[in-house]
Amino acid sequence: MVLAVVALVAWALRLMQAANEKQEFSLMLAGCMVCSAAVGLALVMVITLAGPHAPLVHVFQ
Repeated sequence: MVLAVVALVAWALRLMQAANEKQEFSLMLAGCMVCSAAVGLALVMVITLAGPHAPLVHVFQ
């Protein structure tokens, strides 16, 4: 899952760099959407690992 988040962030950065070079708003928007998907996936991972019955609950107490 962590590799998927890293890959999504790398793809978003590549899209935003191409948008900057070509001066295209649609590529920048696509990069922002991919980045927000990566943030959402990371948030789901954190919630899953820190849930009420998750193994990391004892670490945070």
